[in-house]
Amino acid sequence: MSTISALQELLAQPRQIFITTHHKPDADALGSSLGLAGYLRKKGHHVTVVTPSDYPDFLAWMPGNEDVIVYDARRNDAQVREIIGTAEVIFCLDFSCLNRINELGSYIRNAPGTKVLIDHHLEPENFADLDFSNPKAAATAELVFEVIRDLGDQDMIDVGIGESLYAGIMTDTGSFRHPSTSRNVHLIIAELLDAGIDLSSVHRRIYDSHSEMRLRFLGFVLKDKLVVLPEYNTAYIAITQDELRQYQSKTGDTEGLVNFALSIEGVVFAAVLIDRGQAIKISFRSVGGFSVNEFARQHFQGGGHLNASGGISYESLDDTVQRFLSLLPQYQTKLVTAPLAVAPPAA
Repeated sequence: MSTISALQELLAQPRQIFITTHHKPDADALGSSLGLAGYLRKKGHHVTVVTPSDYPDFLAWMPGNEDVIVYDARRNDAQVREIIGTAEVIFCLDFSCLNRINELGSYIRNAPGTKVLIDHHLEPENFADLDFSNPKAAATAELVFEVIRDLGDQDMIDVGIGESLYAGIMTDTGSFRHPSTSRNVHLIIAELLDAGIDLSSVHRRIYDSHSEMRLRFLGFVLKDKLVVLPEYNTAYIAITQDELRQYQSKTGDTEGLVNFALSIEGVVFAAVLIDRGQAIKISFRSVGGFSVNEFARQHFQGGGHLNASGGISYESLDDTVQRFLSLLPQYQTKLVTAPLAVAPPAA
């Protein structure tokens, strides 16, 4: 039996369904989750979406957002554990390893429900019963569209579902400028347009809804925190907790900073290192053949895509920056000979 046939059989009758996505969800994570949830509810299933952390306010417009449960170990751990434990089907979207969802990872690993992975990251962990993993896809939202289509239900994609999926595809392709923007992506967008989505409205709600403090924070970062290392074709930004507090930084305010560093002419490798208190969260981007997925996996307990990945460090911010800098000489040859290309896919 094919994977899609097995899923079709699994969903042939109403089920208790749990959907989750990665820590600090972006537009692809939340858009694919809420798009899938909207579809499954129309099919008669009981669906609960739980995120392992909060997410940016500029994503709150997505239909179904008001019903999302944001996991908090001190506030709703027992409730979420019960939901996971009684779920008949567990959808895991836009992450390849269970450690990307913090405490929820162990709960899901031990849950009796059928686990379904829909994801586009490299080297997925083997935990799912049904696996719709395709690292060549531009976004998980692209894969969710294909799953709904292959189940024979494309006509159930309404404006709300379509705009949620469009948000994920639009952001993970960098507004369709990254190399992952395939013919298939454009064909899917054409189908979503036929469903009645408003492209400009989605773009405006995501990209044109920043606070004044967020723009002032961006100006500060680009003026005072951006470091360029021409000998390595590398640029990086390191941000302290005090700086985040000074600019009243909220979830989502640091999103996209790494792309500014990568946009400098000649730069092929960029990093943003942010002190989040318990750990240093790191975003890596590259162009051409330099693999930040490999770099993150080898040195910073991370991974993702060839040109877009994340990592983590439990050292101080200063020590993490020094370790990052100490690694660059061994990659100098690759960095100075890496062919330039257009911007990478988003993580």
